[in-house]
Amino acid sequence: MEGKFIKILGLDFFNGQVQEVIAALKSGGLLVVPSGPGLATINSETEYYRSLQAADLVIADSGYMTLLWNLTHEQKINRISGLEFLQQFLADEEVKHSEFLLVNPSKKEADANQDYLNKKGFKLTTDNSYIAPIYPKDRIEDENLLNLLEEKKPRYVLINLGGGVQEILGAYLKGNLSYRPAIICTGAAIAFLTGEQAQVPTWADRLFLGWLVRCINKPKVYIPRYACAFKLLTVMVQYKTHYT
Repeated sequence: MEGKFIKILGLDFFNGQVQEVIAALKSGGLLVVPSGPGLATINSETEYYRSLQAADLVIADSGYMTLLWNLTHEQKINRISGLEFLQQFLADEEVKHSEFLLVNPSKKEADANQDYLNKKGFKLTTDNSYIAPIYPKDRIEDENLLNLLEEKKPRYVLINLGGGVQEILGAYLKGNLSYRPAIICTGAAIAFLTGEQAQVPTWADRLFLGWLVRCINKPKVYIPRYACAFKLLTVMVQYKTHYT
């Protein structure tokens, strides 16, 4: 993987193919998939930014960031969406037969995720799921989850929580566990597959239009969120001015 990284906003984004990411995760590590709205907050959300810096693998899910970078730099970054990664990761036969723990926001989503994965060839039970509490913004830590992971020692920890929470939780787990699982922060991506959120067609994902599908499905939730992503242009210009 040497030489396959591009530094953007102080983060080492992986610049390769999905299968290389999957292969790397088989040795463990923290994977984060920051969104455009998330990256637009790095100047103010210090803990979130630190958690991204603590990751072993950062993939360029944000179509907006990818476009901004590729229009202004000779060395291009290959976009790997969280959805594309998760689809290929969950199709891997070795992955299917590995020990998992899913960190879910609710029982409803835990049941939907378990049912979906079992239909895809996994063999999960409720013992493979952990329902996360609502973490206080200033203390995203979970000793109960940490103890559960130490007891079970799953090879893969799939965190299906919201952006800005899952990355901080993932970094906390990485820094405190006695072993090195793959900690995967893909958030809502699995909900696109289970139907808990609007399903994003493959063509829309490849054309960087997943955000549009979500906005059409739940405009009051996602239009304000994605509108905030436009601040990312200013953040990238400021970063280039002050740090390069």
